[in-house]
Amino acid sequence: MSDKPAKGRGIAGGLTNYGDPEFAAYLRRSFARSMGYSDEALARPIVGIANTYSGFNNCHRHFPELLEAVKRGVLMAGGLPFEFPTISLGEVFLNPTSLKFRNLMAMDTEEMIRAQPIDAVVLMGGCDKTVPAQLMAALSANVPTVQLVAGPMSTGRHRGERLGACTDCRRFWARYRAGEIDGTEIEVVEGRLATTAGTCAVMGTASTMACIAETLGLALPRSAAIPAVHADRLRCAEESGRRAVELIGTQTLLPRQVVTEKAIENAWRVLLAISGSTNAVIHLTAIARRAGVKVDLDRLNRLSDETPVLVNLKPVGANYMEDFFAGGGVPAVLRELRDLLHLDALSVTGKTLGELIDAPLVDMVDRSIVRPRAEPVDPDGGLVAVFGTLAPRGAIVKRAAAEKRLLEHEGRAVVFSSLEDLAARIDDPDLDVEPDDVLVLQNAGPRSNAAMPEAGYLPIPRKLAARGVKDMVRISDARMSGTAYGAIVLHVAPEAAIGGPLALVRNGDRIRLSVSKRRLDLLVDDAEQATRRKALPPVAEIVRRGYDKLYDTHVLQADEGVDFDFC
Repeated sequence: MSDKPAKGRGIAGGLTNYGDPEFAAYLRRSFARSMGYSDEALARPIVGIANTYSGFNNCHRHFPELLEAVKRGVLMAGGLPFEFPTISLGEVFLNPTSLKFRNLMAMDTEEMIRAQPIDAVVLMGGCDKTVPAQLMAALSANVPTVQLVAGPMSTGRHRGERLGACTDCRRFWARYRAGEIDGTEIEVVEGRLATTAGTCAVMGTASTMACIAETLGLALPRSAAIPAVHADRLRCAEESGRRAVELIGTQTLLPRQVVTEKAIENAWRVLLAISGSTNAVIHLTAIARRAGVKVDLDRLNRLSDETPVLVNLKPVGANYMEDFFAGGGVPAVLRELRDLLHLDALSVTGKTLGELIDAPLVDMVDRSIVRPRAEPVDPDGGLVAVFGTLAPRGAIVKRAAAEKRLLEHEGRAVVFSSLEDLAARIDDPDLDVEPDDVLVLQNAGPRSNAAMPEAGYLPIPRKLAARGVKDMVRISDARMSGTAYGAIVLHVAPEAAIGGPLALVRNGDRIRLSVSKRRLDLLVDDAEQATRRKALPPVAEIVRRGYDKLYDTHVLQADEGVDFDFC
């Protein structure tokens, strides 16, 4: 331990209010001593560690070991670590969807940081919604913060090929639906897709948000891509604890000083260059909103036109996060983007982004993983926003993951009014659908009962899949997993549930998508749309209580980050 601990309020910070501060301090010390702490320990500054370990979160099953490494770093730097739990959001274990509870986790984390005697905090997260929730909380609480991510899974093997959750999950499931593999093989694959602790092995939402946390400057350099089971992940945890102690007492490296408009634009650049998850558009918008920065989707399009895809990872490439780590990781991407970035943006290391970029790389850059700007994976950014009569406030397309021919497309609408309708009819052999049609899902946005699930990756109708159809234009107000792929238009705003134009689409309507023109249009005249709007049924009244009522009353639309209006 250091014999010169950092300054901080320590155990005396934020006393419980009994109307007698001296009694409150006396009582707190007494209860702290009941846990076996010495006077020397209680004299140290406190680093809170938000531990999101949960039996319902497979991504975080290595957190007990990671926690010990964080504590070790805090003690070595002269602080006193206090672990505390918050809500944990295991992506596949939540109903109706994890996004509905992201804001609840952000509130929980923010209030526990505020309420407890914490001089600095390490936020341990990883699974898709946990990191954005923690970053949102950090900006609202604004105490010294270091973000520590779980790290990605390692890949599995099946019949000589590597497998990684969850792009390969979807690929094999599509083959199963098409009748290319049988039930026995899909069951074998099921046990080989996710075989270690950590987040999805591809550039899905969790990995994307890890890269964004590093770019924003709240996570340590090189930390985003370290595999969950690698010894470097433990060393990163130790260093995160140490750095949290060193931040105590600083006034220039608080979250709101680090996550500025410039830092957020840098994060957009990296998101585009890694062809990251469409979910990150919602999360980064919410994070920016907490930082007081307005997100402009037109600005996103301009950045996308200037920022090529450089990272060759699934779902838009051929490799996995463990390859990205060995091939240079986020530092290698930042080097390629150097002239496009705001180099004076700060990080919790105390160095500017420019200084971090100029530091020697730990690993040689593998150009099969991180391409040079002159030889990109794709010359255009991975994501783009489209607007038009069907999406007045915008929608998002992951153009790097789509069949290029479908990015300029006009087709006949085949409409599903809800997730239940989709499930009931998508595989009906009598469904009137052809490969050039446009599949439309309504009532899957933030205010719907579905609460904006990752349902935008509508399955190819079974009878078309059996004919070899791999991609179709699909449009919804839902989200899509970062591990998915296809010509999919998401986050249509305003959503159908509040009467957005998506609610007016009917079977047989013509819809035109033009990514080059940034347009998504319903080719139905204004008079007919007005007639349809008058015929819309009234919204059914649902008796709500608790968080469900809070969410329904205050949640914003996709273009505002699906945050609460009061946050």
